Amino acid sequence: MDRLKEEFIDYIADEKNYSEHTVEAYTKDLDQFLLFLNNSQTVNINQVDYSIIRGYLTELYNKKYTKKSISRHISTLRSFFRFLLMNKVIDKNPMTLISNPKEDKKLPTFLHINELEDLLEVPNSNTPLGHRNKLIIELLYSTGIRVSELVNIKVNDINFYDSTIKVMGKGSKERYVIFGKILKEILLDYINDTRLKLLKGKDSDYLLINKNGGNLSDRGVRLVIDETVKKSSLSKKISPHVIRHTFATHMLNGGAELKVVQELLGHSNLSTTQIYTHISNDKIREVYRKNHPRAERGGNNNG
Repeated sequence: MDRLKEEFIDYIADEKNYSEHTVEAYTKDLDQFLLFLNNSQTVNINQVDYSIIRGYLTELYNKKYTKKSISRHISTLRSFFRFLLMNKVIDKNPMTLISNPKEDKKLPTFLHINELEDLLEVPNSNTPLGHRNKLIIELLYSTGIRVSELVNIKVNDINFYDSTIKVMGKGSKERYVIFGKILKEILLDYINDTRLKLLKGKDSDYLLINKNGGNLSDRGVRLVIDETVKKSSLSKKISPHVIRHTFATHMLNGGAELKVVQELLGHSNLSTTQIYTHISNDKIREVYRKNHPRAERGGNNNG
């Protein structure tokens, strides 16, 4: 069964172009599932049926896994058994009747503008790595792109004439994102100076370069964010996706239409973008004070 797992992982990495982060998560999930099968003395993948899958999910529930984590495990198994069915390794898909647990609605974490500015103040722009790290945060915030899209940006994907960047999104869907003057200045300085220092004479088409002159990875970006947060005054748990949430939230709070934000984020469905329609309490108070006739002046107490 380990061989089948390896074939599946190669398939999602090479043919489906899943991100490094997703491949790692799927590998970890499958390792855990195969260990469960081994412990339950299931020696052949064709023995796996609905009851075995239910037993595995029950074990996850008993271990107090969150609904979100269990949904991810189900997604992994769904993809794995679909792959096995496609390659005629199994005759029936045991995942057919398995549904995801209904998740509790949770508002996305986002940063207020002062928190974002605190984060941007941390990297030392006078050093090559500091300048690159500041660019990473500014790119994520100014464009709202995913970390997998960020690390695959090539220098030639950037059009300074109309201030756009071509990115390759989920499912190999190409789109263009827009950037403003602040990011434009940082990009030009980085490409014309800092990037050349980081390359150390090597060649690369990619925008973001690591300390050894190679391409910066998905994991590398996450480490940059982690280290930057540790040096800041922020106590929130911040990931590249939190900065993406921040982009969407600030755009909507600023008056952008939901459909426009959907296009910029690269969401196929508008419903996916709707999770960002939460509005900060400050924004609610501001709108209330500006629009409600009783908000700023005392009422008439004449009875």
